[in-house]
Amino acid sequence: MALQQMTLLGCVAAVMAGGLGAAPPSDAPGRHVVRPGESIQQAVDAARPGDTVVLRPGVYRESVLITTPRLHLVGAGKKTVIRPSAKRAANRCGEEGNGICVLGSRHRLLRGVSIRALTVTGFKQNGIWASGTDRLSVHGVTSRKNGVWGIAQEKSIRGVIRDNFVTGNGDSGIFLANTVKEEGGATDTRGASITENRMSHNRIGVTIRRVRNLTVGHNTVVGNCAGVFIVGDESRPRAGALTVRDNDVSRNNKHCAATKRLPFLQGSGIVLTGTERALVRHNLVRDNRGKSPLSGGVVLFHSFVGALNEHNTVVDNIVLRNKPVDLANRDPKGRGNRFVRNVCRTSKPAGLC
Repeated sequence: MALQQMTLLGCVAAVMAGGLGAAPPSDAPGRHVVRPGESIQQAVDAARPGDTVVLRPGVYRESVLITTPRLHLVGAGKKTVIRPSAKRAANRCGEEGNGICVLGSRHRLLRGVSIRALTVTGFKQNGIWASGTDRLSVHGVTSRKNGVWGIAQEKSIRGVIRDNFVTGNGDSGIFLANTVKEEGGATDTRGASITENRMSHNRIGVTIRRVRNLTVGHNTVVGNCAGVFIVGDESRPRAGALTVRDNDVSRNNKHCAATKRLPFLQGSGIVLTGTERALVRHNLVRDNRGKSPLSGGVVLFHSFVGALNEHNTVVDNIVLRNKPVDLANRDPKGRGNRFVRNVCRTSKPAGLC
């Protein structure tokens, strides 16, 4: 009997050593592992708040809809690629032509979702689209060659978009707005931040539209048709009360055709239109050259709906070799706008440098 017990124990030990008794990674509490050929959406749907969905290296052809709070979607960097499916879309996100959607509502914000270390490319609309979120984090993502926006967010607060590479998208690389399909005053983002991203070869590097209380900082915005757009209108509250600082906004000299909303774009660095109380500080703005009405290094431009730029401060920037001028105030009816201690050579009107 003792010999039989020893033999049985030995067999069990051998099985355990061979790994057959260990739980697979997808069975670990709160962790769901997805491999190429498997469905990301199924793992997301099975996840509970606080869980992590891990994407192994490979190509995944689907759109992903996230509606679970505190869910973490994590790839393996550039080796994890999400592309459109050739099949009929399986969810609302895919039906609308987006890659990854994070959707709450205005009345019940979806909190604490994070997306990290993956590539999303080739979607008809947006690479990442978020609406009705709180503290959404997008970090280490490559979003490229999507039809409209690379990473976009509306009706959301306290978002963190950091250390992403956003390139070749049809409109803005990164886009933040109060709302896309409705009119309304600027909303308070309660400290949203767009930091340490690289945006290139988009129509516009980053567009901030009808929002307040956020920071655009330490980004590299190079090789777009236009660099940074801060956009408001006549609605109340006004867009503004935000900071654009410590960015490199250079050589945004692609040519993009006019649209119903804007003239053709080329050679715009930082543009403020219909904005109040924005602080533009410590940016390097150079070699942005074009002949568009919006061309120049740092440009204050009257809103197309008549809203004025008021009480904005452009201070301590290096603004050089931009054409037609480094600093331009093309909003003569605007009030209280200040240009202080900037390193520049040309301005219109004269005397802003």
